Amino acid sequence: MAIYLTKESKVLVQGMTGGEGMKHTRRMLAAGTDVVGGVNPRKAGRTVDFDDRAVPVFGSVADGMRATGADVTVVFVPPAFAKAAVVEAADAGIGLAVVITEGIPVHDSVAFTAYAEGKGKGTRIVGPNCPGLITPGQSNAGIIPADITKPGRIGLVSKSGTLTYQLMYELRDIGFSTCVGIGGDPVVGTTHIDCLAAFQDDPDTELIVLIGEIGGDAEERAAAYIREHVTKPVVGYIAGFTAPEGKTMGHAGAIVSGSSGTAAAKKEALEAVGVSVGSTPTETAKLVLARLEGR
Repeated sequence: MAIYLTKESKVLVQGMTGGEGMKHTRRMLAAGTDVVGGVNPRKAGRTVDFDDRAVPVFGSVADGMRATGADVTVVFVPPAFAKAAVVEAADAGIGLAVVITEGIPVHDSVAFTAYAEGKGKGTRIVGPNCPGLITPGQSNAGIIPADITKPGRIGLVSKSGTLTYQLMYELRDIGFSTCVGIGGDPVVGTTHIDCLAAFQDDPDTELIVLIGEIGGDAEERAAAYIREHVTKPVVGYIAGFTAPEGKTMGHAGAIVSGSSGTAAAKKEALEAVGVSVGSTPTETAKLVLARLEGR
């Protein structure tokens, strides 16, 4: 089992014919992802050769869905065009839009996440400014390296792309059901809570790893949700213990003001509901092993 993405998922790539789109489409195909088409209205009707597979280019998401039955789109378009790309995907009624693009203005992210959630569109957004998600051995939608772990029984949800990769590697001998990089911008479509709920319902996810970082209150809200709704063990890691107050650190959402949004406050909130929180990624991996072994 998995959440959001399986071997049956049929994937479109908006911006496939650009440099990043081409590179990562090739990597997704190599990982076994069923990439059924790209989207570029200026190159509709063409095909792009990726090693041993020719992938057609469609003029719109709706055209690609009609021709292929696609239910996932991965967005590799420049920030200025990202809002229009996601709105197009939502209008087409696609089930999942994975927005890799970074540098999208916050007001655009607010607009397209609200649009996708409203009016009965039913499009789940992962991102923006995220690495995407991977169900090892089945499908990879985004830029997560596919060769650093294997299928297994851990579910991972993370704000940070690089920490996603590190925990995947540290726990590669156990493996993962699905790894979701939700992105670290102030506004994201899929939250820690969304993934916690999905992993709680996934029979093949035995333990959940939650990676957060300084800024905002997403982790505190996740802790409140865990208290009420999650019965599976959760292990956490919060990046940013050494960040100075009042400074933006890395992701646009990672800003600390006084005691609000600090790593210490988030760690305290998670530990109060029974989450084991590591002080480093390696310690976090050791905590996962201990929880799985019943120690």
